Amino acid sequence: MKTYAVLGLGKFGAHVARGLIDNGEQIIAADVSEERVKVFKSMCDNLFILDTTDTIALKETGINEADIAIVSIGQNVEASILTVMALKESGVKEVIAKASTLIHGKILSKIGTDRVIYPERDAAKRLVRGLSLNPHLDIVEITTHMRLVRLLITPEHAQRTLQDFLDTSKADLKVVALKHGVQWDYQIPMSTLLVEGDILLLIGMAKEVDVLLASKPKD
Repeated sequence: MKTYAVLGLGKFGAHVARGLIDNGEQIIAADVSEERVKVFKSMCDNLFILDTTDTIALKETGINEADIAIVSIGQNVEASILTVMALKESGVKEVIAKASTLIHGKILSKIGTDRVIYPERDAAKRLVRGLSLNPHLDIVEITTHMRLVRLLITPEHAQRTLQDFLDTSKADLKVVALKHGVQWDYQIPMSTLLVEGDILLLIGMAKEVDVLLASKPKD
């Protein structure tokens, strides 16, 4: 099992930490704020209040032995950069860091960050792709990796069987429920014919939802 270190427990970092915990992953969480750390006291055993830019502190807490470190310090650019440098210096194998701006992201890339993410920009892209597929499509983040999709059946999806729709999308998603009129059904045969106006609930991994968003069923 891989060990994840989450450094910075603001909104984004807290979501990441909770998602990893929900998925049964082994994590080490740290923040300079005592208040933020307290929130995770009942959820995480390896929890530390520390200056994440301090290489010695990273080694003393075992963060340097993590397989993957996620730096979610977005607003304090200097602390974010120094934390990545400290992680690299202490020997962490893979470092993922949140960037608040493109310039911030470029700096992170130049100092050796393995992957730079832009949460707000990426969320906007997913929304745009979702609206392109269906203006009535909603995506709910259940955990960091799991998504619930609420999809309105439009004319381009209608008059297909549920199995045909799933095959066309090429996404490995499970059907949760189908609403036809005012009735929700939870045991839906794959031979069910989709009707315009139906609402389909699907659940699956985030990467599979991306596959769904990237594919429009052909007429």
